[in-house]
Amino acid sequence: MLKKLLVLLFIPLIFCSCTKNNVEEISFSSWGSITETQILKKIISDFENTNPEVKVNFIHIPQNYFQKIHLLFASSQAPDVIFINNLYLPIYAEQLEPINNISFKDYYPQSIEALSYNNSLLAIPRDISNLVIYYNKDLLKNSVSDLTFDNFDRNIKNYYGKGLYGISYEKDIYWARPYILTLGFDKGINYYKNLEGKYAPKPAQVGSSTLAQMFLDKKIVFYLSGRWMYPKISESADFNFGISTFPGIVDADVSGWAISKNSKHKESAQKFINFLSTKENIEYMTQTGLIVPARIDAAQRLNNPKEKVFLDAIQKSVPHKTDKNYKKEVDRLNKEIFH
Repeated sequence: MLKKLLVLLFIPLIFCSCTKNNVEEISFSSWGSITETQILKKIISDFENTNPEVKVNFIHIPQNYFQKIHLLFASSQAPDVIFINNLYLPIYAEQLEPINNISFKDYYPQSIEALSYNNSLLAIPRDISNLVIYYNKDLLKNSVSDLTFDNFDRNIKNYYGKGLYGISYEKDIYWARPYILTLGFDKGINYYKNLEGKYAPKPAQVGSSTLAQMFLDKKIVFYLSGRWMYPKISESADFNFGISTFPGIVDADVSGWAISKNSKHKESAQKFINFLSTKENIEYMTQTGLIVPARIDAAQRLNNPKEKVFLDAIQKSVPHKTDKNYKKEVDRLNKEIFH
């Protein structure tokens, strides 16, 4: 009873998955910025115009997404279609419908593997998120045309005590993972932690700013981030910047669209996620700067030299596999390592 009350508190109008005047209503949840939700609303409108027998009730959950999705599942009010990522997928694996009607060869293998659990694909992949290195070409002292880890190490340590920081740093295991995957757990953690306060700013030194802003203010030479920062950096940087794959191994974090196993409208839900994942719609999301597509044919939209780096990063990535204890394990590691 308490869980149902909490659900009502955070979503003013939950949704009605019902049939009215021969129109079947399905619910669809997603996180995302204002820009992303505008894109989704346009695609939803196009779908409804093409499929007038189906209405999509869009549930935008911009914060604490999985906490709220968890309450919806616990209250037997899960949306028919759920935007989900591979990190949290195992938690809901038993409550998601297996996906059987897509051609695996159309997608990067990492995306299929990441959204599979117990040999079943549980969501149609939308995008692959890989961390890459943005760098300030005007501040570089050594070439990064062939960025090995040793070259990377020399570069970021070249600015110690010179009023600059070599690399960005956050106290979170997510940002340490490329170092861990490349160097091994103990060595990678030690390397990463030793960056703080020397070659990378402490959180207190970032203050009310952000690492992205420090990079744009020419206070950080190398900035570890993802595709989501590309539009802002492209628009705001008043210096020559480049992008390189991380000099080692990175995670392939994948998001996609799943169907609730308890949905009463699975046929309409399947029709909707098939529409969301068409080449045309994935290309539309890609050209807005929103995603690195998991569809191989749509990925050709990333055709300038800087954007192609995101595709190169996929080839160097491994699917980030988790289990049902992912959140607890992340909290434990962050507490033990960074606090």
